[in-house]
This record gives sequence, structure tokens and C-alpha cells, in this order.
Amino acid sequence: MTRRAVVVGTGHYLPERVVENAEFEATLDTTDEWIRSRSGIERRHFAAEGETTSDMAARAAERALADAGLTADDVDAIVVATSTPDLTFPSAATMVQSKLGMTKGFAFDVQAVCAGFVYALSNASALIASGQASRVMVIGAETFSRIMDWTDRSTCVLFGDGAGALLLEAQDQPGTNKDRGILATDLNSDGRYKDLLYVDGGVSTHTTGHLRMQGNQVFRHAVEKLASTANTALDRAGLSAGDVDWIVPHQANIRIIQGTAKKMGLSMDNVVVTVQDHGNTSAASIPLALSVGKDRGQIKEGDLIVTEAIGGGLAWGAVVLRW
Repeated sequence: MTRRAVVVGTGHYLPERVVENAEFEATLDTTDEWIRSRSGIERRHFAAEGETTSDMAARAAERALADAGLTADDVDAIVVATSTPDLTFPSAATMVQSKLGMTKGFAFDVQAVCAGFVYALSNASALIASGQASRVMVIGAETFSRIMDWTDRSTCVLFGDGAGALLLEAQDQPGTNKDRGILATDLNSDGRYKDLLYVDGGVSTHTTGHLRMQGNQVFRHAVEKLASTANTALDRAGLSAGDVDWIVPHQANIRIIQGTAKKMGLSMDNVVVTVQDHGNTSAASIPLALSVGKDRGQIKEGDLIVTEAIGGGLAWGAVVLRW
């Protein structure tokens, strides 16, 4: 038997404020049609004044617990993927731990920008496989609206806020690629490409900073690297693209999503797409899409899912799991 990390609960949270593309027309040289045609985004959610990353993460986690029929006392660890924590320290994860009323176990953040949730899932799977934890809450949460340059039409229209959560539980499985749970992961980074996507400020430079991106260059890297990492993870699981029921990709840009699916030889009918309603929520986008896909009735028990993401670093990776 093999100890696998199996998804037993999902949940997501989106702030109340919905920002349609047309809202940007008053302050930027842009249009709804321009944004849709280049990104597929129609609207996004922005956090309210005083609403923080840990607030949204806790709301998503509460819903994942309710979905699983469990309580915070049943959780051993919390891993939060975020690039926009409430404070420099302590971690957003420890704040979520407090908000859930969880007084045992441990909590920590993972920072790999848009690839953060894939990195967090990989870490959580390893914690479970090693016996360090039996149940791990994995959350992606971001308030990217707080690091936007509102004069830069090429970036500020692309991002949104939100949170998604998966509760993973250790379960003994036969040890084949028919098992439920996380079957394989693949993680990568290449710091030579830092200047393609970054925030031009931080604690040790005594600046605040805004997100900066060379969109064309990121796009060029994204399709190739996302398809490659997904196929590598599938190969490690002894599977191929033809076995996949759903790709649940990082929701950055519809053209990247379409290009990756095509490169993998899969139809868009096999892709969960939420970018039109959420924009790019960075580390939150995959768990948001998984939770929404489950709520829509797309994702069902036994489905083989590939998640893949790329973000600043550059950092990228993929996870293969059976629901």
C-alpha cells in the first residue's frame, strides 16, 4: 500500500466587489474589447478596504472544512501559497491557523508567485507521504490589487484577488496510477528570467514597489514550459495526456491556456476555465478553479487532473492527481 494525499474538501472565497473591464475605461487608454481579446478576462474581484490575504484564506479554508465535514481540530498543518501576505512576518498561514481556531500542528507560507499553489501542493504531498502530517490544508490566496500600478494598462487590468483551498488527507492506496490522490509532481525554476515578471520593491530595498511584466516574453516561455512540465509529471505517474480528464491550469491568460492545451494535444473541452470571471489571481487561481470546477459538476471523483502554473522567478511546475 502507498500513503497518498487525497483531496477530501474544497472551498473558495471571492471579495464582494466585482470590477468589470469597462470600469478601467474611465482612467486608462483601454477598452473592454481590448482586454477581452488579449487576455480573455471580463471581470475580476478586488478586496475591500481592510480585507487581507489571511482573511480570504481563512474563509476559503472554512468552506473546505465544511465540504469535508471536518473541523480545524482535525487538521495537522496549513500551507498558504501567497506573494501578498498581510505582513512581512509572521506568515499568513499562522494567521489563518488563529482565525480557524486551530491550536495544534504547524503552519507556513510558500512563495513561488503564480506557481505557488503547485509548489504548496507538492510540499503538502511530501508531508503526508513522509508521515509528518495526516491532514493538510493547502491554500492559495492573493491581494494583487495592492501591488498594481494603476497607470500601466498592460498589467493592472489582468489581476484580481481571491482565495481557494484544498484539504488533503492521508489515505492508503494500492500504489498504482489508478490511485486517488497526488500521483506525481514536477517543480522547476530559472532565476535568469527574474526581470520578466517581478515587483520592483521589497523589505531589504526599503521600497514598496509595483508589479512589472514583459508580457510577450512571459507568454513565449509559458506555453512551452507549461506543456513540458505537465507531460513530465504525467510521465512520472506512468500516464499520458490521453489519460487526462481535466487540465486545471493557472488562470493567467486564455491564449496561454489554449496554447498549452493544444501543445498537449487536448481539447479545450478538457480544460476548466475561470479566467473570464476572476482574472489572474496568481497562487489562488488553481484552487479557485478546482473549487469552482467541482461546484459546476465538471470535476468528479476518479477524474485524472493535471494542474500547471508558471510565475515570477521564473518558477513553474505541475501536479498530477486523481480526484
